[in-house]
Amino acid sequence: MPRQVPRRQKACSKAGGFTLVELLVALMVMALLSLMSWRGLDAMGRAQTQTQARADTLQALSNGLAQWGADLDAMADDLPPAKSINTTPAPMEWNGQVLRITRYSNTADGAGLRVIAWTLMADAEGKAWQRWQSPVASTRADLQQFWTRAGTWAQSPTPADLTRQVRIVDATDWQIFYFRGDAWTNPGSSSDAAATNPDGVRLQLTLPPNHPLAGKLIRDWIRPTAVGSKS
Repeated sequence: MPRQVPRRQKACSKAGGFTLVELLVALMVMALLSLMSWRGLDAMGRAQTQTQARADTLQALSNGLAQWGADLDAMADDLPPAKSINTTPAPMEWNGQVLRITRYSNTADGAGLRVIAWTLMADAEGKAWQRWQSPVASTRADLQQFWTRAGTWAQSPTPADLTRQVRIVDATDWQIFYFRGDAWTNPGSSSDAAATNPDGVRLQLTLPPNHPLAGKLIRDWIRPTAVGSKS
């Protein structure tokens, strides 16, 4: 006669394992949870990358504007104004494409005068606001050479120029205005105005739609020694 297994022992045997269907269901649930977790982590990673890229872009713009102000603050005001001379660099000159500044510099590579140039030019990444600087001039001839090189840099940069330029930020357009006679005007609005160093410089930079600060950005610089209303 067959030996009967007690009911309690049968229940224990059944509770000690899982059926194939139960294992498949568990594996499916775990796979879905893993997929959801991966998508969540991927989205977080992309969001973090975009946030960091945005922060880097804003920091580059902030650094560029700070450098712009520093160049103007250190401008060599004791030089004759632009277009009143033919062979000597001026403190500042705008030719419609490049803004050249002769400034005093005191850095690790020497102290003295150097020429700075700002422009909007295209490179491998597209149009961008860019800055170029010369070495410190040892002689007046060096200074004149750097002044001339700065004027042609935006149109035909040499390999040496490329090592001296810094890409600041993507931009689609820019304009420069001078403050003279209590008004913002075009830098070359008159021959008399061109022969006078301005009391202020207005930078109007147009940033592309994909920039965190898309649209027109205006930055005014006023000469520290200027007097009167400058608004």
